Amino acid sequence: MTDHRIALLSSGHQDFVRDMLDLSVRGLPPGYRDGGFVFTRRGRQQADGTWTAVPEGRSIRYSAIVALGVATMEESRQRAALAGDDVLDLVGNLVKRLPEVTGAGDAALICWAAAESGHADLDQALSRLAELDAGEQIYTVEAAWVLAALVAAGVRDGRAERARERLLGGLAGNRLYPHALGRGPLVPRYRAHVGCFADQVYPLQALARLHAATGDAEALRAAEQVAAGICRAQGPRGEWWWHYDARTGSVVEGFPVYSVHQLSMGPMALLDLADAGGTAYVAEISKGLDWMIERPSFVLDDLALTWRKEARDDPRKLVRGLRAMATGVHRGSRLGVLDRVYPPVAVDRECRPYELGWLLYAWLASCGQSA
Repeated sequence: MTDHRIALLSSGHQDFVRDMLDLSVRGLPPGYRDGGFVFTRRGRQQADGTWTAVPEGRSIRYSAIVALGVATMEESRQRAALAGDDVLDLVGNLVKRLPEVTGAGDAALICWAAAESGHADLDQALSRLAELDAGEQIYTVEAAWVLAALVAAGVRDGRAERARERLLGGLAGNRLYPHALGRGPLVPRYRAHVGCFADQVYPLQALARLHAATGDAEALRAAEQVAAGICRAQGPRGEWWWHYDARTGSVVEGFPVYSVHQLSMGPMALLDLADAGGTAYVAEISKGLDWMIERPSFVLDDLALTWRKEARDDPRKLVRGLRAMATGVHRGSRLGVLDRVYPPVAVDRECRPYELGWLLYAWLASCGQSA
């Protein structure tokens, strides 16, 4: 575990991040069930106005992300976060569930966690990943996780080269990443030009880690391009916006603004870039944290969680759909009337375990940690 990333911040931001790390360790055990994590803890308001958080579902994906975060801590903190287990227990449970995993993204996360925790069954996880990563089209996020996993595992053969070429190729001709790479039916045509914030940060992270591990200059240039794009588009109050036009880098639709983006995913990718020798976007990271600091009601210390997002109260995600169609026809079209009709007044009162897992990983990991 290291706190060199936290040391980049001002003293006030350092205190806030350390408080959030403590909250994450306390907030994980309520979602830990039978060796894995629930899908979410959903807020439920009581008659007296107070809130409880009810565990719902199960998630292999979120369990693997938590494993990555927990692996950054010493054993005593691991056991505090995992209700007595350590990260090798958690990763071992995930490896056992690999036969039921059907997506390359989930398999990649398990590989990544196995690599960074030093689990003995890494080869088994890599074998399952090879079986699942065989299609012509893949979601951008999953393609990034595949590359990050192979880098962490020290794979330098044709699998890694294919993953590298696929991710770099997805940026060709674009300022930012679209939602899917390759030809296929994953994304409707009307929104094929749109990529979300996750579609930017995970490739940025994977490419930065590839450069740190191998000195790949092309990967660093691509990572720098994506980082510059999201930082250029950052909102005036530090918002990491949600949907972008991959062709131009402009914002298609800003909301929802997610707590995990402000606290974890934005800092995680940008700090990996800095660790890899790229640009250090400390001011932008700090502005993103300010968005959370200015919303104290989003942090529930007694429940050890954060509310998930600030969103528009629009039925069936109407605004993002209309804006995707409009920008597909006319680049830069905003349909500004939608901001007045559907202002961002809704709060999504739930907390998913991966949000706490990435928070730990963002601030306690190092780029190239597995080496």
